[in-house]
Amino acid sequence: MHRDSQAATTHNQEMELEAESRFSPSLIRAVANTAMGRQDVLPFWFGESDQSTPPFIREAAIASLRDGETFYSENLGRPYLRQIISTYLTNLHHLHIDTDRIAVTASGVSALMLTSQLLVSPGDRVVTVTPLWPNAVEIPKVMSGRVTRVSLEVQQDRWTLPLEKLLHALIPGTRMLVLNSPNNPTGWTIQRTEQVAILEHCRRHGIWIVADDVYERLVYADGMKTAPSFLTLAEPGERLIVINSFSKAWSMTGWRLGWMVVPLGIQADLASLLEYNTSCVPEFVQRAGLIALQQGEPYVGQLRAQLANTKAKLFAALSLLPRLQVPEADGAMYLFLRVAGEEDSVRLAKRLIEEVGLGLAPGRAFGPEGEGWLRWCYAADNKKIESGIERLAQFLSK
Repeated sequence: MHRDSQAATTHNQEMELEAESRFSPSLIRAVANTAMGRQDVLPFWFGESDQSTPPFIREAAIASLRDGETFYSENLGRPYLRQIISTYLTNLHHLHIDTDRIAVTASGVSALMLTSQLLVSPGDRVVTVTPLWPNAVEIPKVMSGRVTRVSLEVQQDRWTLPLEKLLHALIPGTRMLVLNSPNNPTGWTIQRTEQVAILEHCRRHGIWIVADDVYERLVYADGMKTAPSFLTLAEPGERLIVINSFSKAWSMTGWRLGWMVVPLGIQADLASLLEYNTSCVPEFVQRAGLIALQQGEPYVGQLRAQLANTKAKLFAALSLLPRLQVPEADGAMYLFLRVAGEEDSVRLAKRLIEEVGLGLAPGRAFGPEGEGWLRWCYAADNKKIESGIERLAQFLSK
């Protein structure tokens, strides 16, 4: 072979290998796939409720299909759904959110991808607060962004934000901050004073804030209907994108339906990106979202009360077990726990499956700062939770 041809072949092979290793695989999937479908395993690894979507939401989709609503719709979403999202957010946060700022997306994760496509160019610096759902960290890398991580800390047995460390990381030239609160996997929930400091800092340096509010309704402090939102602090034209989803509060994970609230100046580019990605969300799914927001408030309240009760029982039971560290948190649907002496969370998660039939997510899936930890999704039936506690106690007693 000619030397130039050999060099070109070698270069291409190196490029292929680099492309293959560019993104990290899901370690949650890697663990779950070892035991998915096994009847002897209690699965708490995925971030979803074990309840099906409520019947009134499912019936809306069925009626839409019966009516033949199977055609393309607007890139930004049907006007009726954008309007009800506007009304919902206006009532929830006590300020007007204009319909023109809202885009309907094919899931919250799709909204995160669209945001990176809008904002991130190769080499751009992106800061994330971690441990964090791996998709939110990996997506900016698809656009060749450089991700800097700032880890939450455990202070006085609670998950807390090291605010000064975060502000120090948000240097001039940073393109965007990705912040998920309530947080997956820890349940940490941002405080209003922290939001004020972050927003003022990002304003000064022209940094975009991307707020993943998917769990905002799943908060358990007395009297709280929603977690603090940057929407209530920022002006309509500021560099803020807020992402939300129907998946958690309305038990609609499989429907793949979400939304974005964006500044007025970027709707045209966003509509184009939606066209190039998914074109539009299916109409019957949008009809389901409409009914979820119109009629779903009692369900959301019921789910939040149920999760608060389950969380309290699980936290109390785990706090009595030996070798466990279980920091407290205010939201989401997870406890992030640590077993003393166990440093390899993937190996530990697989041992729990094999030895006692308990399926938890490995902390390493949420970044290197999650190594040694496990995530337990408690959006499950009480009997399953009680059986899971018994199995973990059995494992720890060995």
